[in-house]
Amino acid sequence: MRIGIVCPYSLDVPGGVQNHVRDLAEALIGMGHSVSVLAPGEDDSGLPPYVVPAGRSVPVRYNGSVARLSFGPISATRVRRWLASGHFDVLHVHEPVTPSLSMLAVLSARGPVVATFHTAMTRSRTMAAVQGMLQLVLERITARIAVSDLARKVQVEHLGGSAWEIPNGVAIARFATATPLPGWPGPDGAIGFLGRYTEPRKGFDLLRTAWVRLASDRPGLRLLVAGPGEPEAALEGVPAALRDQIVLLGKVSETDKARMLRSVDCYVAPNTGGESFGMILTEAMAAGTPVVASDLDAFRRVLDAGRAGVLFPAGDADALARALATLLDSPKRRAALVERAAGVVSAYDWRVVAERVLEVYATAIEVEVGTVVTDEPDTGS
Repeated sequence: MRIGIVCPYSLDVPGGVQNHVRDLAEALIGMGHSVSVLAPGEDDSGLPPYVVPAGRSVPVRYNGSVARLSFGPISATRVRRWLASGHFDVLHVHEPVTPSLSMLAVLSARGPVVATFHTAMTRSRTMAAVQGMLQLVLERITARIAVSDLARKVQVEHLGGSAWEIPNGVAIARFATATPLPGWPGPDGAIGFLGRYTEPRKGFDLLRTAWVRLASDRPGLRLLVAGPGEPEAALEGVPAALRDQIVLLGKVSETDKARMLRSVDCYVAPNTGGESFGMILTEAMAAGTPVVASDLDAFRRVLDAGRAGVLFPAGDADALARALATLLDSPKRRAALVERAAGVVSAYDWRVVAERVLEVYATAIEVEVGTVVTDEPDTGS
């Protein structure tokens, strides 16, 4: 099958949607399909060979963070050329309501279109600004996928249609076989965090507060942080005596991300909101690392209601510190969580997820050629 996939965000910037697109493309290629990915980016940006860069992107504040998007006449021309040369059996766009390449691709498509919705956001200034075009885009989508129940509810309640619920995948073998970084986790314990630590909804400030309280009574307890940001911002408010115990890796590759997750005793997701799934949780679970996460609905679902990881009240630094202390002091508890998580995360392996996506492609193609499909979408319930 010839498959065209469109990512609205630059692939050279870390993010859940970008990782999803890259991993799905590679899973489909591994299954023998021909895949081309269109994404914002420059020709010399070192992108994988299956990616076609659509040119310069611009930073836009969207869904609580800053995303790099491409839009306008030049981008639209490049989208049309890519579609014309690709001769795709199916077009798969991600976040089509984002004013970027996905929206442009839907408007120019002449065949079956599958759209994946990642966020649970119901409104934004950006969406409001393109409301008229939004309805036209939705009418041209043949089949919809939502990565979580929350994202599916947005389809039902706000965007006028249902969707197949197919979660984000994870390359389990890549994480399970990664080698820890030299000297990690060490004898005194290590806690990990990955994300843009200057972004408030990622909750790093909360984790830092909890870690300082723990480290003050636990000499040698380290915090391993991966993600973009200024070091001064990460160390703000940390006592001078503890600063050497916070190790900042900066922006990491996918390979080093897997190694980082294998290098800690606990991974913490202290997010305060705005999450529809929790891909980093499945990656930590695949790496065999116990997870401690905010009790957000999306995280609760991934962690099997707290049976595959520890949940704490979102925004409560004291509760996070207590949860971490209990887990660090109990190797048996950590081992039990890892064992439970291994069973849960197996359903998220990319090979399993890609098979489900292919079923949606087949349905979209049938609908496009006029075959009547009577089955309701599998909503995951």
